[in-house]
Amino acid sequence: MSFQGEQYPGIQAPAAETEGFRLNHTMLRVKNPEASLAFYSRVFGMSVLRKLDFEEMRFTLYFLAKLEPTDDVPENTDQRTVWTFSQKGLLELTHNWGTEDQADFAYHDGNAEPQGFGHICFSVPDLSMAVTWFDANDVVFIKRPDQGKMKDVVFVKDVDGYWIEVVEATKMVGKGA
Repeated sequence: MSFQGEQYPGIQAPAAETEGFRLNHTMLRVKNPEASLAFYSRVFGMSVLRKLDFEEMRFTLYFLAKLEPTDDVPENTDQRTVWTFSQKGLLELTHNWGTEDQADFAYHDGNAEPQGFGHICFSVPDLSMAVTWFDANDVVFIKRPDQGKMKDVVFVKDVDGYWIEVVEATKMVGKGA
């Protein structure tokens, strides 16, 4: 691998001690795991790799991935746990028990004030087909590909109001400086 990353002020060479480090997952808290799992499995084709319950602390973790036909996921639970925590690009949905029973409960999406977390992103092979699929599944749009200043980029919401950016890689050429 010859490409070492774009260079900007503040970038430092990776230390040898970070060899093998990788971003494994991003976590979103969800109010109702059944609704969230239905959304991510139906709309984005994700599968649950592992579910971990922490009864004493009253929460459950669901680790999701968009599996590829070539993924060799172990059937054995312990082996699958190790495999799950060695992957790239997983989505962890965290359910704090009892939130599903609170009618007025909602998590901060990160985009309302004060802003913080912004969104997760999915890359799709054909953006227009994805938009058609989202419409057929009553997905809530924040921004369609023909709206706003940045064309060919979509933003939708999941059932908890988190923003999901959706892009087609080839349509990203020429964006930004």
